[in-house]
Amino acid sequence: MAITTPSGSGRLVLIMGVVNVTPDSFSDGGEFATADAAIAHGRKLRADGADILDVGGEATNPRAEPVSTEIELERVIPVVTALAGDGAKVSIDTTKAAVARAAVIAGASIVNDVSAGQFDPEMARTIGDLVTTRGVTYIAGHLRGTSLAEVFASEAAIGWRRVAAELADRLAQLPPAVRESSWIDPGIGFGKGSDPDGNLELLRHAGDIGREVGRPVVVGPSRKRFLRRLIARSTEPGAVGLDADTLALDVASIAACLGAVRSGALVVRAHNVALLRAALAVYTKI
Repeated sequence: MAITTPSGSGRLVLIMGVVNVTPDSFSDGGEFATADAAIAHGRKLRADGADILDVGGEATNPRAEPVSTEIELERVIPVVTALAGDGAKVSIDTTKAAVARAAVIAGASIVNDVSAGQFDPEMARTIGDLVTTRGVTYIAGHLRGTSLAEVFASEAAIGWRRVAAELADRLAQLPPAVRESSWIDPGIGFGKGSDPDGNLELLRHAGDIGREVGRPVVVGPSRKRFLRRLIARSTEPGAVGLDADTLALDVASIAACLGAVRSGALVVRAHNVALLRAALAVYTKI
């Protein structure tokens, strides 16, 4: 189902659909908080064209509360088991080594860690074992800090070259087998603030970051704070609610994803998979 880019490059663009099994995610918190609702949503995203289903049980926005390993496992394992049982390619969105291991045993083949091992000192060893024994792919995300509280307490725009250098440093701390099978994520919105310009720079240079580090790039701008601010900035005076309208926010998210694809991103992560799939089907043929 992956989209192939034009001009004979043969480069694939993969769509990662977001499955939040949480009550407090920033865009759809509570909407799919039960296992049954999340499974049904994951199946719909797959039917809409998602190549990967990214299942997460702990929100990572500035207002979210941390959850225990036990609660996160209760939320995600039934969902991962069901979706992987359907034959879907499942990613587990977690910063906890124990959750990563349990989810892979349940059928996940990708570990999406926004902290690149910075939140859990056991992640490097665990992911090394999972890559070696089960052939999983590890997504190393960029942020600064050892907890979400630290990340969002010191937000600032970070240039793309610095993000690339810091991601390279993160990968250098991982076992060689992990480095060779990893993807990287510049961490749109994670500690970069809600100011659009810095986040747009990372999207504009997503491919450059990948080339600097020598790894495929994943981007996840969908429904992020900087898009809300960007929409509000361009709204006519007196217009009401555009920055809070989900469809408008999804359209902005798709535009951000297309910019990253143009730059060279491999995987684009989105809440509205059907809209992204339709946009990519046309955009990649132009």
